[in-house]
Amino acid sequence: MEKWRRRKTAVSWRRTVAAAVVLMLSAAVATGGAATDKAAPQRILLDTDMDTDDLLALMYLLKQNRSEFELKAVTINVNAWSDAGHAVNHLYDILYMMDRDDILVGVGGDGGISDAGTIYPNVGGYLPLIDQGITTVGECRYRQAVPVEGGGRLDVDTNRGIRRSFLPQGNRRYIPLHQPTTQQVMIETISAGPTTVILIGSHTNFAIFLMTYPRLKRNVEHIYIMGGGVRSKNPTGCCPKNATTSCTPQQCGDIGNLFTSYSTNPNAEFNIFGDPFAAYQVFHSGIPITLVPLDATNTIPVNKEFFYAFQQHQSTFEAEYCFKSLKMARDTWSDDQFHARYFMWDSFTSGVAISSMCNDKNFQHGNDFAELVYMNVTVITSNEPYGVYDSSNPLFNVHTIPKFHLKKGGVHSGHVQTGITDNFCLIKGSRKGRCEDGYTKEISGPEAVLVRVATKAKPNTDKNSHLNREFFKSFLEVLTLSENSGRFDIMTQFPFYREVLYKPDFVNKSRGKVVIFDMDMSPGDFISLIYLLKAPSEIIDLKGILVSCNGWANAATIDFVYDILHMMGRDDIPVGRGNSTALGTPTLGCKYVSAIPQGSGGLLDCDTLYGLARSLPRSPRRYTAENSVEHGAPRNTGHPELRQPLAFEVWQSVKKQLDPSEKITILTNGPLTNLANILLTDKNASSVIKSVYVVGGHIRDENDSRGNVFTIPSNRYAEFNMFLDPLAATIVLESTLDITLIPLSSQRKAASFPPLLEALKHAQHTPESSFVLHLLSLLHNLQQKHKLYHHMGIFLGELLGAVYLLEGSNIEQSLQLKTISIVANNTESMDGQVVVEQQSANLVKVLVDFNSEEYCNRVASHLGNMERSAIIGSFAEQRASWSRQPNKKVQFPY
Repeated sequence: MEKWRRRKTAVSWRRTVAAAVVLMLSAAVATGGAATDKAAPQRILLDTDMDTDDLLALMYLLKQNRSEFELKAVTINVNAWSDAGHAVNHLYDILYMMDRDDILVGVGGDGGISDAGTIYPNVGGYLPLIDQGITTVGECRYRQAVPVEGGGRLDVDTNRGIRRSFLPQGNRRYIPLHQPTTQQVMIETISAGPTTVILIGSHTNFAIFLMTYPRLKRNVEHIYIMGGGVRSKNPTGCCPKNATTSCTPQQCGDIGNLFTSYSTNPNAEFNIFGDPFAAYQVFHSGIPITLVPLDATNTIPVNKEFFYAFQQHQSTFEAEYCFKSLKMARDTWSDDQFHARYFMWDSFTSGVAISSMCNDKNFQHGNDFAELVYMNVTVITSNEPYGVYDSSNPLFNVHTIPKFHLKKGGVHSGHVQTGITDNFCLIKGSRKGRCEDGYTKEISGPEAVLVRVATKAKPNTDKNSHLNREFFKSFLEVLTLSENSGRFDIMTQFPFYREVLYKPDFVNKSRGKVVIFDMDMSPGDFISLIYLLKAPSEIIDLKGILVSCNGWANAATIDFVYDILHMMGRDDIPVGRGNSTALGTPTLGCKYVSAIPQGSGGLLDCDTLYGLARSLPRSPRRYTAENSVEHGAPRNTGHPELRQPLAFEVWQSVKKQLDPSEKITILTNGPLTNLANILLTDKNASSVIKSVYVVGGHIRDENDSRGNVFTIPSNRYAEFNMFLDPLAATIVLESTLDITLIPLSSQRKAASFPPLLEALKHAQHTPESSFVLHLLSLLHNLQQKHKLYHHMGIFLGELLGAVYLLEGSNIEQSLQLKTISIVANNTESMDGQVVVEQQSANLVKVLVDFNSEEYCNRVASHLGNMERSAIIGSFAEQRASWSRQPNKKVQFPY
């Protein structure tokens, strides 16, 4: 991998493309020369969104005979079911387990597309082509159909908690500015020789490649696609034959499977709906295509017979991981219809692809696993009437010449679905919508493309088998082969692996003020958490952590909170997961949080803690989808006691532990969603809250200084924490609580890297101070080297809240009383701005000044204090511990 990184650092993308021409000429000469005794293996590139069914498909491909089929590269689709930072490290761990660190992995990229349609290098695929601009900031037009929480991106990013409990951890990981991008990997792989491409996510990545490097199409031998529905009739949501009149059919008979949006679009399937315009480019590329749509996958549900046969066939690590993943999906399914509604989508596609590749190579016809026929289809990208332009279609809006030189009045020029509740798509009096965006429609005429389509799964030819599909038999046989099998899981990677919970002994110790820390998991928040954990328990008694999932990191990053607590010996502190959307906004959507970049300097980096998260020790605690009927789940899972608490539940738990004379101090470092929900839900909350320290807000001064919402230039004076949930900010800051505001002007005085770095370098070194120094040095270097990281100072300033909470007058602070309100009028250019009022019901204390030199010295001294230092300093230390006989008996947590 290091060779790959060094080469990609030294060789520009232009030289890579130039080299492709030489390689293609060489391949042509080789083809015309003497035949070799043994044919080269067929090269495969897989583009995946890393959902559970994708993992099964990936394993099936990895298990193939490498002399016949060689998986050369995997690129990750990140505008649907997974988030880039979590998906790429998940993939690295799978490949490490399978001893395939040679496989190239591509994710993201920060390139853009101009208004004129010019595609710049390394467009990251975070946004559908129709919405892609110059940056990675944008709305979630199609992605909002994918749930964020239970069953959605959170569960995919963590594989419902199975990922960290099972997979080993190798050396490959995401590293800022060094991670190969999707486009780099596609160019590298396809330039090197004839390649089969398998698409099991949305088509954004591959469409960008085809549109940018059309001359490399000749190296793509075939495309296999899981997606769409042609003649399918969705079997889910149908009323049983003996149903009462109260049964209301939902998706029954729909062409598509958008369970979150069938009322507006009953025709689309998730993978194609994720980027219809991109899918159109792929279908109309002229490359031979085999489509495995819902028509076929609907005929191969994960029935009970297959599930229980799989349960009996887990003789390899990869089979065990796949079964555990599938079982957790079943155990957390929303109703009792899992075996009828969960299908072999992507894994079946991988089987169809391998069978066709094998048969085509041997000049045989047909497919071992699916019935295939040819159909004339296209992908619908907009809705009739065409040429009637409205604000829904940015390909034509305000463009004299349509973007990508599209035809005015053509098939792309109609209304484009703006979201899952688009009023244009609703039909009065009907439960089914009329929009067809993403529909793989069978048509005739000039728009038609002849595509080989799988129509149904073939039955098992072994009549004595309990498995009713031929692919079921192949799948179990392949995953349990001893050849190309995985080396180990996390428990067998190390001879003395053990899981230990570290909890302090507070017996006979006085405890300080009760504190709850509310964080959105930005880098500054993790530093603040470490700072608070270093505080003497006689001064601060940190009782709970609330995590906002609508800020600078996605929900799955909660695992790193557990890791920090484990490192610092505080596995006793509960962590509560908050909402993923702002107060008063739909649960499916990205309002406000869409202002955070998805690429470099944004969610990708924060979800990996800028590449450093994997250097932290792994905690036995982690997010898990485990649940119980007691907490509203449809059934008890295998270990319901491991359930992830919610933010409000942690609040209630801390509240119950209070002595009669105690009250709670709250420090908030992110949007105020969690605290606002507490105030709205618990009417007595104010009576047990002593004070609140709010890091956020920007108060305009005589210099007319700007806020920091740099991705929305029209909003000059908002600060991110207020902007990300202005309604919640209004509820909290206009309450009767005792509030101290630490505004942006004060944060900026603490946001200078050099003095703090210098102070840390000269302080005593502890594992935690070394980690903070490493993280801050990395942020500073990135800020200096690349414009995408210009805003790193906003994370450094977040530490001020924790320091002020602990140190108070020791940093010579100055406070002013102000009456303020927050703009929350659903206007992007105004939301989140602080207005200083002349009269108000409540005064807020505002930190206006402090001694910055003393601040830096206090931070460095505190983090370098050997007392309350880390119990275990890093994953490297953990690895060493797990590689030798323990000195004493340990207690496993579960």
